[in-house]
Amino acid sequence: MMSQLPLDLGHRTALGGADFHVAASNREAVAWLDRWPDWPAGGLAVHGPPGSGKTHLAHVWIDRAGACLIGPAELAGLDPHRVAAVGPVAIDSLGEAALDAEAERQLLHLYNALVASGRTLLLLGRRPPARWPLSLADLRSRLVALPAVAMAMPDDELFAAVLGKLFADRQLTVGAEVLRYLGARIERSFESARDIVDRLDRAALAARRPVGLPLARELLGDDDED
Repeated sequence: MMSQLPLDLGHRTALGGADFHVAASNREAVAWLDRWPDWPAGGLAVHGPPGSGKTHLAHVWIDRAGACLIGPAELAGLDPHRVAAVGPVAIDSLGEAALDAEAERQLLHLYNALVASGRTLLLLGRRPPARWPLSLADLRSRLVALPAVAMAMPDDELFAAVLGKLFADRQLTVGAEVLRYLGARIERSFESARDIVDRLDRAALAARRPVGLPLARELLGDDDED
């Protein structure tokens, strides 16, 4: 029998609050977002490793707060007062590379405009603002003064939930035994979780088989049936 060519039709990543899993590794960050809009200094910085759920959690907050999400590349060209007049703002992927002078000035103006209008700013990055490569002293002093909360690498509970969510995003239903098996054998990172789910999805399509333990074992080259 010929194998089926796995067509890359894409999949929708669920970003709603209903499928955000609260665990020890993210509970403090969730608690801070639950405190909104009661944030000291009008803002909050959430930091953690890539794929730790920062952007997902930010989308939950964006839906709740009616906020907009922008990236570092958009800072230099925005109108701070016009953006601040619309509502709260979240900025993703900060601190990974130095901003140019104009982007830093606009970020400072945006922060000041948000505070003046009683609105809030959510910052997301791998590291806390104190470790960001900022040149503008006024901007650094304001961002470092914000509360900063970390999101850690996933524990067993969260990692299993993340694997289940990634499968569900692709409209795949897998048993708990598959989640336990994968969680015990792949690197405990969100990048590895996304990679194995993608590989299993493609293998299942190509072989016209369900995503179960036999397929997972074959894909990982595991002959141990225990």
